[in-house]
Amino acid sequence: MEETLNNNNNNKGVVEALYKALACHDTSTLSTLLATDLEWWFHGPPHREHMMRVLTAGNHDDDQWSSWFEFKPRSITAIDEERVIVEGWEGARSSYWVHVWTVRDGRLTQLREYFNTWLTVRDLRSVHVNISRQVREINNGNGNGGISVNYSDNNTVWQSEGMEYLTRSMPGLVLAI
Repeated sequence: MEETLNNNNNNKGVVEALYKALACHDTSTLSTLLATDLEWWFHGPPHREHMMRVLTAGNHDDDQWSSWFEFKPRSITAIDEERVIVEGWEGARSSYWVHVWTVRDGRLTQLREYFNTWLTVRDLRSVHVNISRQVREINNGNGNGGISVNYSDNNTVWQSEGMEYLTRSMPGLVLAI
């Protein structure tokens, strides 16, 4: 348990270092934090793919940086041994974003970027275990022939900030881990 907490804190520290490097335009730190084969997934309007534009644009001069979207995290939360969620607003809450980072061996290996999207993260690993157990019981003749899956709020590990702060509606997604 203590090792997991330490790993979560270390991973959160890696993500915090990324946003500090972005704020300072520190490309050398960025290159040490990011895996060379970073996997990226985006949900939102195509013209809002801000993080990937910043991370893949090569050498930046100060004029380029100042004209780009500024990522100012409002919350950074480690949700398990590998994943860290970062949430933020731009301007007068006109743009809302969520980044779900996967950290392995101190490097950022995956980014799931959600822009103007309400996100709920659910851990379905325990649901999978329960289904597997029921299937084994059925195959062994011990089950009743049916599989029931019970999703509850107990599976929710993270949810976007309260909808009351929004000035308009946004699509919602569930990220299953």
